[in-house]
Amino acid sequence: MLTADLNLATEAAREAGRLLMSFYQSEYEVSSKGKDNPLTEADLASDQCLKERLRDARPDYGWLSEETADDPSRQSREWVWIVDPLDGTKEFIEGKPQFAVSIGLVHRGRAMLGVIFNPVTDEMFAAMGEGTAQLNGVPVHASRRSQLEGATLLASRSEVRRGEFGLFEKDFTIRAVGSIAYKLALIAAGRADATFSLGPKHEWDVCAGAALVAAAGGIATARDGRPLLFNQTPTLTNGILAAGAGIHAALVARCAPLLDQFQHRFAERAR
Repeated sequence: MLTADLNLATEAAREAGRLLMSFYQSEYEVSSKGKDNPLTEADLASDQCLKERLRDARPDYGWLSEETADDPSRQSREWVWIVDPLDGTKEFIEGKPQFAVSIGLVHRGRAMLGVIFNPVTDEMFAAMGEGTAQLNGVPVHASRRSQLEGATLLASRSEVRRGEFGLFEKDFTIRAVGSIAYKLALIAAGRADATFSLGPKHEWDVCAGAALVAAAGGIATARDGRPLLFNQTPTLTNGILAAGAGIHAALVARCAPLLDQFQHRFAERAR
């Protein structure tokens, strides 16, 4: 069954990606869902496309999407699609090729399938269960690095601007990448060693990426190292920390002293 779901998800992601490209670097309406949270016609069009492809094909599955009003009945479903039709909207608006369609499938709270598609670079990351993660059909593996110092970390551009990775700049190489889903896909593919975000993340931001990282032999957890659970209420995870298996525990320990400091910053920004 998962093989059929994976095929369905990759086809839906590619179709949504083609739709996004019809808007990309052209004129479209942009509105706002709140502070620093833009919404475009492309987000909504991609969401509608995914609903038509995924929900119609699997009417018994629950649905959770950033751009669809939440239906609490999803929590009674054994299988649930968790999607972000356009992760990295700000990058999309700015014409930066660091956004993606993100599709996760959860079974009883566990991310079982992940598909992340960057339509600009034509990169299709896909994985299911505990099998092999693939990039455009070729198996990939998370970083096998065993030493934390010297690792390459992926961070969001806003996190870098706010100085949230300042304490890591001495011992690590920091690369700024937009979409968190795309960052997690790159970690799964071994393109970098780790990424983390200490602030809360919505499930649709990280579900597909967590499945990809796990299938690629890496580890994706909450910021404190605890397992990630999905199809919850509220739909927020306690941050995200993803890395190759050889450095994940060390990175959790390295981040631990920062949690109180960062939690205060997040509370201030939320006011």
